[in-house]
Amino acid sequence: MTILFIILAAALIAYTAFNFFYQRKIMKQLPEEDFRAGYRKAQLIDVREPNEFEGGHILGARNIPLSQLRQRLKEIRPDKPVYLYCQNTVRSGRAAQMLKRKGYNDLNCLKGGYKNWTGKVKKK
Repeated sequence: MTILFIILAAALIAYTAFNFFYQRKIMKQLPEEDFRAGYRKAQLIDVREPNEFEGGHILGARNIPLSQLRQRLKEIRPDKPVYLYCQNTVRSGRAAQMLKRKGYNDLNCLKGGYKNWTGKVKKK
């Protein structure tokens, strides 16, 4: 039983480490200043759920929740840069992995997520 637990824990750690480094390879984590400088010329996508989006989002962002991303891929152009953000970068990393598998290459993420955003926001 103890050996099984150790094997499972090691597998989980390895999987987490792989995802962490893979996400860093496929997308640029941009500090707010760099994110702000580029997102107006790109597709700005908030991958949080609609209730989070309505509570406040970056001005000009489209809400395509991670849970709906696979069904709504046609709304995102593969030939233009994609700027992603979520609350703290976990979901944007997953979204970037999904987009990369579908052929998107210019993927950018707001470092620290929306919770660290100090720019203009819109609330519904």
